[in-house]
Order: sequence, then C-alpha cells, then structure tokens
Amino acid sequence: MHYTQRLEDLRKDKDLTQEQVAQLLELPREQYRRYETGLNEIKASFIIKVCKFYNVSADYLLGFTNTYHPLPKD
Repeated sequence: MHYTQRLEDLRKDKDLTQEQVAQLLELPREQYRRYETGLNEIKASFIIKVCKFYNVSADYLLGFTNTYHPLPKD
C-alpha cells in the first residue's frame, strides 16, 4: 500500500477531516492535502509527527508492513 493511501485511511479511521488533521499537526490544510495526495514528498519530520499522532510505526505508515504496531511507550 502506498503511504498516501495509508495517510488517508488513518485519517478516515479517526473520522477526521483534512482540515482537522492539519490543525492538529499545525500545518496549513493545503500542505497536508498535498502530502495525502502525493503532490508533495513527505519529509522525515512529517513522518515522525504523523506516526506519533496516529500511534503507528513508520513501517506501517509507509506501507512496508500491513501489521499495525503501536509506538513503544517511553
């Protein structure tokens, strides 16, 4: 699965709009939309932020695995 689809699926699983996620991640909505649609390449800092927000591993977010793994607790 491509990461753009995973981003959209994670957002929809939480019943959130792009606008809501963008606000929570402190991004302009248009920037978030471009990440989710693949128009902009995602940066490592965004990957980290999204993984923490959704409590998922980067492997899951990026589609290297279909097995959900929550982040380890500190």
